[in-house]
Amino acid sequence: MDNILGLIRLRIKKGTNLVPCDSRTSDPYVLITMAQQTLKTAVVKDNCHPEWNEELTLFIQDKDLKTKTPIQLTVCDKDTFSVDDKMGETDIDIKPYLQCVKMGLTDVPEGHVVKIVQPDRTNCLAEESRCIWRNGKLVQEMSLRLRNVKSGEVFVEIEWIDVTDSKGLSEVEL
Repeated sequence: MDNILGLIRLRIKKGTNLVPCDSRTSDPYVLITMAQQTLKTAVVKDNCHPEWNEELTLFIQDKDLKTKTPIQLTVCDKDTFSVDDKMGETDIDIKPYLQCVKMGLTDVPEGHVVKIVQPDRTNCLAEESRCIWRNGKLVQEMSLRLRNVKSGEVFVEIEWIDVTDSKGLSEVEL
């Protein structure tokens, strides 16, 4: 695991208006992939507005940022007797957040908004996203619109975690 810069903690909070795959409902979970890493939330039974409230952690390597590898989220419907159905996918663009982390802020007032990221054609944001100072750390809250599906959003929060003896973000070009 050479060249680890740090970790990204993902808080997969909830989904809304997910498309039913099993008659009137679904059994959704979120699959998170970045480069060679794959993580998965628990399945929420019979729910098109699931609340996962799960924390999952990815390591970020130098090459991930150089190749601009996105964090991909795929919402799936768990099926017992057949292949799970895809319910849409979305990407997290971590660059705006990492730019804020690189500022090296400390002692910022609680709740201070460091940056606002607007939804546009280059991201999957459903509404403006905020990088906020909370509990002594910088977090970004976002509502992500699912692609390739009629409706659905996933609410996520990301947080940077420094790793001891890693070079961190200081020398990385974003």
